[in-house]
Amino acid sequence: MSDPIEPSTSSTSSAKDPNTVSLLHPRREPFEHGLLPIPKLIFTDPTQTLIPLKQTLLSSSSAETNRRVDSAALSEALQISPAHARLVLDTLASILHSDSDPLVRSRPDEIDSAGADVHDLVLFLYIQSYKKLLPRTHKDSASVADVWPSTSAFDGYLSALSPLQLVRSNSRRFIPSQSDEEAHQLSYLQKHLANILSLLAEPVEGDGEESLVLTMDRFEHLGFLIQFGDKGYEGNQLSQHAPFFANSDPDMPAVPVPAAQVHDWLLQNIASALEHISERTSAKENGPSSASDQDVAMADACTTLIKASPSARGPSFIEGVSKSSLVKHASDLKGSSVKVLNCHDSVIYVLAPLRYATIYGSSDTTIVLGAVGKAVRVEHCERVHVITAAKRISIANCRECVFFLGVNQRPLIVGDNHKLQVAPYNTFYSQLEEHMNEVGVEAKTNKWDEPLALGVVDPHDSLSHPAGVSDAQAESATRMDPDQFTKFLIPDWFGDESSGSTKDNPFLLPDAYLVSQQRNQKNLGEIKQLLREAPLEENRKRELSSALHVYFKDWLYASGNIRQLYCLQGD
Repeated sequence: MSDPIEPSTSSTSSAKDPNTVSLLHPRREPFEHGLLPIPKLIFTDPTQTLIPLKQTLLSSSSAETNRRVDSAALSEALQISPAHARLVLDTLASILHSDSDPLVRSRPDEIDSAGADVHDLVLFLYIQSYKKLLPRTHKDSASVADVWPSTSAFDGYLSALSPLQLVRSNSRRFIPSQSDEEAHQLSYLQKHLANILSLLAEPVEGDGEESLVLTMDRFEHLGFLIQFGDKGYEGNQLSQHAPFFANSDPDMPAVPVPAAQVHDWLLQNIASALEHISERTSAKENGPSSASDQDVAMADACTTLIKASPSARGPSFIEGVSKSSLVKHASDLKGSSVKVLNCHDSVIYVLAPLRYATIYGSSDTTIVLGAVGKAVRVEHCERVHVITAAKRISIANCRECVFFLGVNQRPLIVGDNHKLQVAPYNTFYSQLEEHMNEVGVEAKTNKWDEPLALGVVDPHDSLSHPAGVSDAQAESATRMDPDQFTKFLIPDWFGDESSGSTKDNPFLLPDAYLVSQQRNQKNLGEIKQLLREAPLEENRKRELSSALHVYFKDWLYASGNIRQLYCLQGD
């Protein structure tokens, strides 16, 4: 969806010109990683609540000069706990459009001193009313009815999203596509645009009556929700795409623009973007399907599917990997985000510096993510092991999953979860510290063992929920028993790409886990020594060695790890 188009400033046309301005897009990050199921943040009438709240925050002592507020002021204004107020700031920092914002650049212990810009904050609070797109019903529910166990946490409607059903039914078309979600987000912005602009506009006296105007500075805050073209904030500033602000003299403040004019111009851009999505969807449905659109047959082989996004703004997809292993480096990915979707009984390595990562609808899989500088979201997974060094992670609607974490913020746990475990980070690869430095993940701060559980019901979900459970707290995660903790070894099959300085786990292990790891290593060394020094004749040694190899091979097959050897050897 990177076809250029010129947004019209007239009320009657939407002329397209491939040599001028690019298409408008919603920024996915606030909608995918920025929604918090905290009831006090979701307002029946956001505008009526947020306009006075904005004035209250701006009048606080810390915001009088720089328009920024800390978690204490936010906690008092919203009547939420200090922990929830800090969560708001942490979440906002992970989805802001400007990497130069002080909140984004702050170290974990500097978040409060940096504070959040009040105008970014009210936009963040406004979109907490957003409802996610409702998944389409499966076109042949009978064909998947007997796939997922009846005791699954995903019984009922959500069973249609389970990875095993996707494998067996050989169809994923009922899951909303990126185009579906983008159109849904655009429609939300279209409906609420007038209210959103009112939060940023300033009143002025003109012609005897009060009106609202937007300065160029306030207009830039809309970059939190929308962007033009493929690069977003990494390209030109948002105002450079607007005819009323473009080419303004940087030494002379641009003249404020009537909010009504901004509103009309943005509505035309949104309408053009929605029309573009509709035309592309119609062409795809009526024309021959491409290889990337076809359903993928899942085979018990080392076949994998990775779909690179067509532009740098979109994520790379790793989708439908079944009973296989997959290794991806930075050079294999388009853009700086990745989505791992509907993978089953596999091992997936994404050893790259990333901004965002999503793991969805997978089961019985180990997923190693390199360094993630913004946010990781894990949703609707069963018996998945996730190993990641990240700024923050949120976990929703998962069962029997284990998370080996090096995280700078408290792990967020929401939704209907069962038997989750957290453990310290347990691996490394040669470029890990280089990747962590690149995206801003700090090894000195690891809050793996401080999970924060919110509501069991997600108010942003379009599904209906039974009454009376909206305030129930989600089941939290337990710490892994140190005796069960083991080091995860990433094989060195990278060749020239393995050059790097990381020689060990950069995160400091807690004493109990360090002792357990050292004990396991010592026991292994003693067993090796005993076998080497065993007073056995040569033929008996060969028999013992043969027996050990047989047991090890049986374990490889029983655990599924045998495919790592075959598939990675093939890579």
